Amino acid sequence: MEKPSNFLTEIIDADLAEGRVKQIHTRFPPEPNGYLHIGSAKAIWINWGIAKAYGGKFNLRYDDTNPVREDDEYVRSIEEDLRWLGAIPDGGIYYGSDYFEQCYQYAEQLITEGKAYVCDLTREQLQEYRGTLTQPGRSSPWRERTPQENLDLFRRMRAGEFADGSRTLRAKIDMASPNMNLRDPAIYRIVRAHHHRQGDAWCIYPLYDFAHPIQDAIEGITHSMCSLEFENHRPLYEWVINSLHLGPFPIQREFARLNVSNTVMSKRYLRELVEQSIVDGWDDPRMPTLSGLRRRGYSPESIFDFVQKAGVSKVYSLVDYRLLEHCIRTELETKAARRMAVTDPIKLTITNYPAGQVEYFDLPNNPNKAVADSSTRPVAFTGELYIERSDFAEVPPPKFQRLRPGGEVRLMGAYIVRCNEVVKGADGSVTELRCTADLETRNGMPADGRKVKGTIHWVSAAHCVEAEVRLYDKLFTQENMGELPEGADYKDFLNPESVRRLPGAKLEACLADAKPGEKFQFVRMGYFTPDSKNPGVWNRIVTLKDSFSKTLEQK
Repeated sequence: MEKPSNFLTEIIDADLAEGRVKQIHTRFPPEPNGYLHIGSAKAIWINWGIAKAYGGKFNLRYDDTNPVREDDEYVRSIEEDLRWLGAIPDGGIYYGSDYFEQCYQYAEQLITEGKAYVCDLTREQLQEYRGTLTQPGRSSPWRERTPQENLDLFRRMRAGEFADGSRTLRAKIDMASPNMNLRDPAIYRIVRAHHHRQGDAWCIYPLYDFAHPIQDAIEGITHSMCSLEFENHRPLYEWVINSLHLGPFPIQREFARLNVSNTVMSKRYLRELVEQSIVDGWDDPRMPTLSGLRRRGYSPESIFDFVQKAGVSKVYSLVDYRLLEHCIRTELETKAARRMAVTDPIKLTITNYPAGQVEYFDLPNNPNKAVADSSTRPVAFTGELYIERSDFAEVPPPKFQRLRPGGEVRLMGAYIVRCNEVVKGADGSVTELRCTADLETRNGMPADGRKVKGTIHWVSAAHCVEAEVRLYDKLFTQENMGELPEGADYKDFLNPESVRRLPGAKLEACLADAKPGEKFQFVRMGYFTPDSKNPGVWNRIVTLKDSFSKTLEQK
């Protein structure tokens, strides 16, 4: 893998050049309380990509120190997503909960050295004593307990003698620090909750800011790269490393999170969408989760291409969702085979075509000039076809070059046809078009040299499969879901047109054998893939029109 170039790799280059570290070792530490999303892909790409580029190691470590919302379902989904992305954790797969005993012993070490104490303040009192950004905090009345007393109380906390929330273990740092994270932060709390791996073995759990640097050190992580909201936590990370004499590595460095327009990244919001059945599960194709994008038809390559193009910096930015669409569209333009599909069919009968006759036209699988693909597939042609309803207009608008009464059009790769009669149902809607074909044209020019501008796609009524086509759009109407009007709820901006279901679509017969994961361009319609959960359903990955490429060209 080519080495990325950004401020993080500059830090690593300096550490290697000065001999501070010999082999790079990174990690990805997700909490198993939800599914990974497109923002997670940035953290994966940075940590896995850097380890790979430098010939180092990459760990997956589940941050399962909070038992309340963690679940094995999320554990399985996280590993599945990483392997799908190709980010194989060659350094190993670990669980933060596997280090509970070591974290506990380190906590006892801090107590013995007078660097931690048991505090009896309630949660509300802790907040009050903490102070504000402009006022220093106040010391707990229990701050000066002796190490012996603290050790006794901490061991009794572990033994389950005290009620949930009645006591915490706090690091003894500086209540007057301008960084509020250093104002004697809690590092252990009492929580009686069943843990997905440890069961009921523990009733006290370490907080992330204490457990994470210890876990990094135990695993030999050299560079702990995380998102920017942890920048103010870095001094506490370093305090833990230094106080327990675990340094000089690991070191923590931060980057800006990936924020994408017209979606939300908060696991709380995503969980709400799932639990309230607003979406069809975590892998709903409208969701920004990796499983949703996979079901939608996005590839690992397109996701990492998107992350790379979005860039790595320490500056907040909102990335246009259309850039992600551009990345998958660029990939599929050369990779996806072409097929014909009619999503809103209207019958077209060729009255001068021999009854019962079937002939086959060879249509290209991918006519893109950038692809050295001259292969074709045979497509059945009969006297009864389906075309798109939008490809016919009784009263055509200006510059309409498709089928109209008395007008001619080319059937893609086949004959030119003329519309002679429009058949309507009782409600006045068009049910059938009766046409004649110029049987001398096949896929060539008319003998008299007349020009026919319009070309439309079609499928044989006797040689097609019926399917439901789903057209997906953005999940939210608001571009920046991080800046909602005061008093607004994020669900107020759900897009009612985020999915359109089109049953009764007619597809080329060969698509009956398509498998989930295969991707095709439905000519003139977009890129599609079979849904992995619903046989007979096709998801639109992305439209053919790329409005974002012009934006890229202007930059």
